[in-house]
Amino acid sequence: MILSSIWRHPIKAHGREELASVLLSAGACLPYDRHWAVEHEAARPAEGWRPCTHFSRGAKAPALMAITSRLTGDSITLSHPNRPDLTFRPDDAADLPRFLDWVRPLMPENRAASARIVQAGRGMTDSEFPSVSILSTASLGDLSRHMGQDLSIHRWRGNLWLDGLAPWAEFDLIGRSIAIGDAVLRIEEPITRCRATTANPATGIIDADTLAALSSHCGHRDFGVYATVIHGGTITRGDAARLIEA
Repeated sequence: MILSSIWRHPIKAHGREELASVLLSAGACLPYDRHWAVEHEAARPAEGWRPCTHFSRGAKAPALMAITSRLTGDSITLSHPNRPDLTFRPDDAADLPRFLDWVRPLMPENRAASARIVQAGRGMTDSEFPSVSILSTASLGDLSRHMGQDLSIHRWRGNLWLDGLAPWAEFDLIGRSIAIGDAVLRIEEPITRCRATTANPATGIIDADTLAALSSHCGHRDFGVYATVIHGGTITRGDAARLIEA
């Protein structure tokens, strides 16, 4: 198995960024992955981790899926095919109105509007525990063949993509540990998918019924697995990945 790519999503549901390498820490998410999230106006403000229903997200606003991002210091640049680039500081309250103006045209009128940017002291992943997601290019290829269309890796907003697994073999790894570079991760559970994956990440337009395809082809709506980092270390694109025997 080979680590083919590494991705982080600094603002949950608002962009993706590829990394050549990253230092993982035990018990933590991938650094700056979902470090911020955009709370919508219908959410009650609260501290710490919260489930995805509190936030603006691709399942309700598919146009968000076409955002890409670049994090530099305390600033982030967001790009979208239908919007001018925006560079702002998520932690600076004075920059919030600029971000809200930028994202407003991407939000459906019948959905709660984006209201504020928050953080939780950990990645605001969809798992209650700090996780790193691991996905298989072979499974993506198999699902693409089943659907008769090429599916981008960006529909799935994963962190680590592995080459070399048999299709869907990642689910057989649950409960086992895998070494990548200097890090060791334990595979915890499958990732159940939502409507965000039906949107084309190049356009933000819904164009593939991924959920129905998963159900008919696999008997479930899972794609990829959540892992926890049990031994920190640097991982680099192209690293070999190997199972650790119990």
